[in-house]
Amino acid sequence: MQLGNFSVSLKVNDIHASKDFYEKLGFEIFGGDIGQNWLIMKNGKTVIGLFQGMFEKNLLTFNPGWDENAQNLDAFTDIRDLQKKLKADGVHFASEADETSEGPASFIIEDPDGNPILFDQHR
Repeated sequence: MQLGNFSVSLKVNDIHASKDFYEKLGFEIFGGDIGQNWLIMKNGKTVIGLFQGMFEKNLLTFNPGWDENAQNLDAFTDIRDLQKKLKADGVHFASEADETSEGPASFIIEDPDGNPILFDQHR
């Protein structure tokens, strides 16, 4: 089961203050739109997302079909196949992808401690 790129999506209170802080740690803007209150930042292969007003909690995020540079992988496990496997294993879903669809989709599960995990396929 290939989960794709991993990142941490952080719920932030002030996108500008968070951007400045993570730049001091060596992160650089990789994507996003600060005017829409979200940024993707990288330091080497480490990827974080900063999101103001979009999530209730910090999230672990997987992007099936992408590497750490948001480049398409030749082979990957489609999000609907991941969802079917996790459902068969008894995992509870906070939100689900439409299994009859194709292309971009997402779902959210929670680990046993209530930490949300977002699976967000963009292709």
